[in-house]
Amino acid sequence: MTNIHKLLNQIASAEAQLQTTQFLAPCVKGGRVRTRVAGMLYTFTPKPRQFEGWGIFQPMDEQTATLVEVADLPQISAYLQQFPAIRLRLAYPLQNRSWLAYPINEADMWQRFKTVRPFAVHLVTEGVAFEQILTRWNGNSCWFEEVDRRADPAIAEALQSNLKQLAPIEELQFKGITPEMRTLYELATQQIEEFAQPQRDEKRLRQALKLGGGELHQFQDRGDYWTVDWTTADGVRHTSAIAKEDLTVVSSGICLSGRDRDFDLQSLVGVMEHQEW
Repeated sequence: MTNIHKLLNQIASAEAQLQTTQFLAPCVKGGRVRTRVAGMLYTFTPKPRQFEGWGIFQPMDEQTATLVEVADLPQISAYLQQFPAIRLRLAYPLQNRSWLAYPINEADMWQRFKTVRPFAVHLVTEGVAFEQILTRWNGNSCWFEEVDRRADPAIAEALQSNLKQLAPIEELQFKGITPEMRTLYELATQQIEEFAQPQRDEKRLRQALKLGGGELHQFQDRGDYWTVDWTTADGVRHTSAIAKEDLTVVSSGICLSGRDRDFDLQSLVGVMEHQEW
């Protein structure tokens, strides 16, 4: 059994040492920073709260650490050298300086981690989609180290060219392509599709209303249907529930004696204008 007095002394010693310790740590925007003092792991909220990057921090108490200065490149490099390297290819940006990336070698990844999956890579300072990068894994997160200069730049260029044309993955073919690159490309195309869908939905609704003489103001996704705010030509505003599949009316917003589904969005404009008279 652990001697309770020895443990209490260890905690007291670590807390005393904490007040005089400065430490280097990476920090994502809105995240927290960590360090180990006397064998004990401490997690702090950084000040300023929105700092993102590599910094030298000074603990103010057991919850907060203040940024003393931004770490320089030799300090960052020395910190990263403590951890194992992982080579990945960038897929697309997530938020701020974090990207989604995918392993260049699935077999190696399985051997090391017993899993094959995309990784979020933080504090990416350079690189574009599909570029190969060197990262470091600290046991919890992947941190960007540098663009992998050993990689063939023609591969990233080929993937980028195909993505610009939105080439189907089954048509993806060029020298040096691997199964991992196909998975990476699929991740990137899925992200584009997800991002572009709301724009396509808006165009579809706007066009249907315009053909009927109305104008779209805004719409909200409700699962199988949209709630659409729109106006007739004379500026009267309406809110209607419209089915996604075929733009039929789920609920017009006025009493149509149960005949709502007899109309689609385009024809609903004329019905509403007639009601206004």
